[in-house]
Amino acid sequence: MALISVILPVYNGEQTIRETIRSVLNQTCQDFELIIINDGSEDGTLEIIEPIQDPRIKVLSYSNAGPNPSRNRGLVEAKGKYIAFIDADDLWTPDKLASQLQALQAHPQAAVAYSWTDYIDASGQFLRRGSHMSLTGDVLRHLLLMNFLESGSNPLIRQEALATVGGFDESLTHGEEWDMWLRLAAQYQFVAVPSPQVFYRVYGHSSSTKIAQLEVGCLQVINKAFSQAPESLQYLKRFSQGNLYKYLISKALAEPLEWRRSLVAARFLGQAVRHDPSLLQAPVLLKVLFRIAVIVFLPAQVAQTLLTKARSWFDIQALQGYLRIKN
Repeated sequence: MALISVILPVYNGEQTIRETIRSVLNQTCQDFELIIINDGSEDGTLEIIEPIQDPRIKVLSYSNAGPNPSRNRGLVEAKGKYIAFIDADDLWTPDKLASQLQALQAHPQAAVAYSWTDYIDASGQFLRRGSHMSLTGDVLRHLLLMNFLESGSNPLIRQEALATVGGFDESLTHGEEWDMWLRLAAQYQFVAVPSPQVFYRVYGHSSSTKIAQLEVGCLQVINKAFSQAPESLQYLKRFSQGNLYKYLISKALAEPLEWRRSLVAARFLGQAVRHDPSLLQAPVLLKVLFRIAVIVFLPAQVAQTLLTKARSWFDIQALQGYLRIKN
């Protein structure tokens, strides 16, 4: 019986699935099973997986149901004492499982070990570092404020803890990993592995409609979490919502430039200020307003040229520095 069960859901992942599987098989900790849930793929995903000969790989195919049912199907099949999830386009460093397993064995009171996440583009090139936060022990207060694990491909979790909190909430279409980490944090301690061991792949930026759907989904997660959180933590809710809107502003104003997304960003800015009025005093606020105005009122090519030539005037990356992590 394998020590670790790695669950990999995939839907039409022919572009990245081979590299993702390789990053799992190349782990220095080799005591694992790899459960691949083919979620009704219609491309060449299965043709790529089938020639990969390894007795630890188990492939199960179902009709398309989405990532949450796929992860839950994998949990039903899992035999390991520890569970890890990896999306079909993300990557791990070779020492990821070994480091997290060592952390859990060194901290028997913890049920979740997580590492730092960095971001790569569609071709696998480094884009930017993640938040690189290291919080250990009772992390519920911090996790209510933001999903500092950053990726569904991140943690290693004790199987009995997952059995206690239940599977992924299949009613959620966005923020389902955050919801799972919150339910675990409500009952168990976490331990950090302070090393970037997870690479989250970022593609072209979402349409205004998809960003609005992300807003709705994450608000559902926040409302659900605070409906179950202790009274002593209820004051964090407005900061959690403020953090969400600051994140959504950055997402809506990212390139490629699109005026509809900028109008959505203006609405998000109003919500961010409503939940965190201190943002009105932040120097980055003017940069956000200027960026919105340029994208909305200037032709796309002119806006792109201006934002490129005067990049420092319109760089809103500092907005992430106003996320509230501790209160």
